[in-house]
Amino acid sequence: MSKKSDLKRAIADTEKEIEALEKKRARSQSVLLSAIVSKTEPNPTDVEYFRVFTALIDERRQALRQLMEELENLKK
Repeated sequence: MSKKSDLKRAIADTEKEIEALEKKRARSQSVLLSAIVSKTEPNPTDVEYFRVFTALIDERRQALRQLMEELENLKK
């Protein structure tokens, strides 16, 4: 039983982490969108933040999929 509860807790923590990263990425995303709309060159730092946060989100989503798959396998 503890393995299932550990997995559920890890899934919840990962989902919260993804949500926090998405909020941080949204800030740089809005700056990039503003640059596109105003037809100016975006700040390279903002571009890098967006790329880093996107990579971190992708990594955490992959981990979330693995945790969910492991939980499903325990249910069988």
